[in-house]
Amino acid sequence: MNRGEHPAERDPSRHEVRYSIVTHSKSTSHLHTYLNDHLAGSVAALELLDHLVEHHDGNPLEKFFRDLRTEISTDQETLRTLIRKLGAEESSVRKAGAWITQKIGQMKIGTADADDRFGLLQALEALALGIAGKKLLWRLLGAIASHRPEFEETDFRRLETRAEEQVTRVEAERLRTAREIF
Repeated sequence: MNRGEHPAERDPSRHEVRYSIVTHSKSTSHLHTYLNDHLAGSVAALELLDHLVEHHDGNPLEKFFRDLRTEISTDQETLRTLIRKLGAEESSVRKAGAWITQKIGQMKIGTADADDRFGLLQALEALALGIAGKKLLWRLLGAIASHRPEFEETDFRRLETRAEEQVTRVEAERLRTAREIF
């Protein structure tokens, strides 16, 4: 052994352990990023739903959007819990970016109220895409849950099913709106 050389640097089995720790650390960092990206998406979805609830006050879509907002808020809290269980922090930069992006998108969508059916169609499509992404999130986390003790108590299959139900409801409303427009 050379002077200053650590024994683990010469022992191949110790090197593999050290590599495994580095790989796990890197994959955990990627997982933190992945979860924070989805958290940012949920922030944008809730902002959009707040806008839709406000602009559909007093009509049947208000309840539809309120109910969806409640479910997505619950899913967001589940995501926050998973982030905390991993020992990660929520990315305020990503959440702020999502908020800004949603506000810019809102300018394109417009009021998306009863008089702006095309804006409503675009808003519903944005929600459907976001919820489909959330469904994929839950599926992925379910696939890796057996390797992550932090995820043991989470029913990802139930979360994925709920996301699928949300997509189905939003898609039905989107298609109904499209038939009214086109």
